[in-house]
Amino acid sequence: MSERKSVLVTGATRGIGRAIAEELAGDWHVVVGGRRPDAVHALVESLPSAEPFIADVLDGDALVAAAVPITELDALVPCAGQTTLGRIAELTPEQWRAEFELNVIAPAQLTRLLLPALRARSGHVVFINSGGGFHTRGNDACYSASKRALIAVADGLRAEEAGVVRVTSIHPGKVDTDMQVAMQAELGNPYEPERYLRPHDVARTVRLALTMDPGAVIDMLSVRPTR
Repeated sequence: MSERKSVLVTGATRGIGRAIAEELAGDWHVVVGGRRPDAVHALVESLPSAEPFIADVLDGDALVAAAVPITELDALVPCAGQTTLGRIAELTPEQWRAEFELNVIAPAQLTRLLLPALRARSGHVVFINSGGGFHTRGNDACYSASKRALIAVADGLRAEEAGVVRVTSIHPGKVDTDMQVAMQAELGNPYEPERYLRPHDVARTVRLALTMDPGAVIDMLSVRPTR
C-alpha cells in the first residue's frame, strides 16, 4: 500500500458509492467494497491506488473474514443501502427486517469490526444517510425509520469515540441513481434526472468531511437538489 490515507467504501461499484470512490481516488488509497468480484476488480483496476474488499455485508462470517486483516484504516464510508416502499398497513415483517439489516445493522457491525483499525489511525466514519432520516412521507416509513435509526448509530458512536474517531452523517436528498430510477418507476412517476442530485454532488460532501483539520469535525451535513 502507498503512503496515501486509506478509505474503505462499501457499495462502491455503483451509484453514490462509486462516485465516492472515484472522487477520493486522486489522493486516497481506496478499499473497494462490494459483493460482486467482477465489478469490484474492474473498479480497482481503474483507480490509481486501490484494493478489493469483497463481501456481502449481510453475511456475518464473510464480513468478519474480510475485515479482520485490516489493521489500520483512516476512513470508513458505509454506503450500501436499499429503499423499501409501501404503506405501513401492507409492509410485512420480512420487509422491515430486510430494510434494517442492510441500512442499520450492516453498517453498525462493519464499524464495530473496523474500530480497532480506525482507532489506530485516529480515523473517521462517514455514514451515508438520507434526508429521509429527518422527514417521513407516506409509503416511505420503512426506509425513513431505518435511516433515523442510523442517525442514532452515528450519534452514539460519536459520543463513545469522542477524541479518537470522528463521525459524520451525510444526508442527501434524492439522487440520480439506478435505485432512484427503480423507485420512481414503482411509484408510477416519470423520471426527470435534472430534478435530482448527481452522485458526485454527494461524493464532494464526503471529501469535505474527510478533509477537515484534525481539530474539527462535521457532525451532520444535509445536501439537497435545488429543485
